[in-house]
Amino acid sequence: MSTSLVILARIILGLLDLAPMSGYDLKRHFDTTINHFWSADRAQIYRTLARLVDDGLATVETVAGAKAPDRHEHRITERGRAALREWLTSELDRQPERDAFLARLFFAGSLDDAELAGLLARHRAAAREQLDALEAIRASTPPPADRRARLRITTLNCGLARARAELDWLDEITEELT
Repeated sequence: MSTSLVILARIILGLLDLAPMSGYDLKRHFDTTINHFWSADRAQIYRTLARLVDDGLATVETVAGAKAPDRHEHRITERGRAALREWLTSELDRQPERDAFLARLFFAGSLDDAELAGLLARHRAAAREQLDALEAIRASTPPPADRRARLRITTLNCGLARARAELDWLDEITEELT
């Protein structure tokens, strides 16, 4: 299994350690709470959930819906908690960065000034949108009640700092190149 799939599995175990969740709930958490440091599409989540259940790291229970479809709620097992703890305490697995914008910028020397300015402006708009989304999440996040919640907010604060730094860098590079 590739390193990124192992990390995805451990992230899902971490989310299940917070609370039992369906695949839908997990996707919502990826989209609204951790997308500043890890993303996953629905198919990746469901494949990984199935593998976690097959490996005995999670269980799945069908919960009858009163006026809605049945929910398939996943729970972390003790083996899953042990795997999560082992991952949390192991050596860091540094992932190589993959940034499509930087790849474009690297080769953008042949663009004229207007094209380059457009590329930078589009990325700046996307970065601003990301910062706004993270700020909205931060504003709606209650003060942490415990250490676990404080650590989750810390990752959000890191995302905010990175987004602000990227906007500052974009301002500098835009001024320098256009």
